[in-house]
Amino acid sequence: MRRRELIALVGGTAAWPLAARAQQAVMPVVGFLDSRSPDALVDRLRGFRQGLKDTGYVEGDNVTITYRWAENHFDRLPELAAELVRRRVAVIAATGPPVVASAAKAATATIPIVFTAAEDPVRLGLVASLARPGGNLTGVNFLGGELVAKQLELLRELVPIAARVAVLINPASAATTDATLRDVEPAARTLGLQIQVLRASTSPEIDTAFATFAGGRPDALFVGLDAFFFSRRVQLVQLAAHHRVPAM
Repeated sequence: MRRRELIALVGGTAAWPLAARAQQAVMPVVGFLDSRSPDALVDRLRGFRQGLKDTGYVEGDNVTITYRWAENHFDRLPELAAELVRRRVAVIAATGPPVVASAAKAATATIPIVFTAAEDPVRLGLVASLARPGGNLTGVNFLGGELVAKQLELLRELVPIAARVAVLINPASAATTDATLRDVEPAARTLGLQIQVLRASTSPEIDTAFATFAGGRPDALFVGLDAFFFSRRVQLVQLAAHHRVPAM
């Protein structure tokens, strides 16, 4: 091998790491913001990554995902959202209760934000309208609150003798809690059900809420629509079974 060819080969080899770093530097970054912890979202994270893959983006290959978890401490969300903004992510996926999307919206008016919401995003102030969201937010809206009356009807059908129903809400998620009570109270009155409100925003508080059943077990339990309760669904099912309380 001639000297000139050897120098070119060595020089090219030395340049490979630099080229790789340059490629990584321009790799788009997706910010993922959630109020829960990663162990509570294993299946959804798998689906999120698969969705990206279906559109041609593979984590670690041609896209980077920067995760920020509030671990059910909602007061941390504004700073976590600000961190993603400082990271200059290309887009923020705001998942969980509406407070996550609200924190992201307060942190930036330019970075696109994709949210999920179980309530009306217009009423929550996230978008201008469903047809024309405007601003930098868009997302998926599933109006689960509209199903509350139907869920109570089904619970009453399953437990015809039910007269008193405990309703479990998460006080740390104000918007979701307000929406749950707004929907459940008139539905309960229509069905002639007495409501006992229980509050829990941590796993130990869920245990405490169920411990109150020792002083007077309700006829049934209605768990409010909340991202935190979804992440603790196994705990809730086990406690309901232990206390022999029909639950929705």
